[in-house]
Amino acid sequence: MPKRIRRRFTEEFRSRAAAMVIEEGLTVSRVCADLDLVDSVLRRWIDEAKGIRTQEPPAQRVAVTPEQAELQQLRRENQILRMEREILKKATAFFAKEST
Repeated sequence: MPKRIRRRFTEEFRSRAAAMVIEEGLTVSRVCADLDLVDSVLRRWIDEAKGIRTQEPPAQRVAVTPEQAELQQLRRENQILRMEREILKKATAFFAKEST
């Protein structure tokens, strides 16, 4: 299967393609076939037209309360402290063996 050449589209083309799905009710697959587009590109244009931010990773799209943010931070710190403790245990055992 030959690779597609990356094409550039004007903002007007993008908004018109998204409007075909949103306003006219055509299916994404139909518009993709008619305009020779890839499904994922058209879906991204539709999300942009609807005002959905698509640049952020999914984990950052979820609204997080201050308590949840603090809990996430504490869990990360806890994990780091556990790893540091394990490293110190191993270092202690190594140096105890070496001194005898």
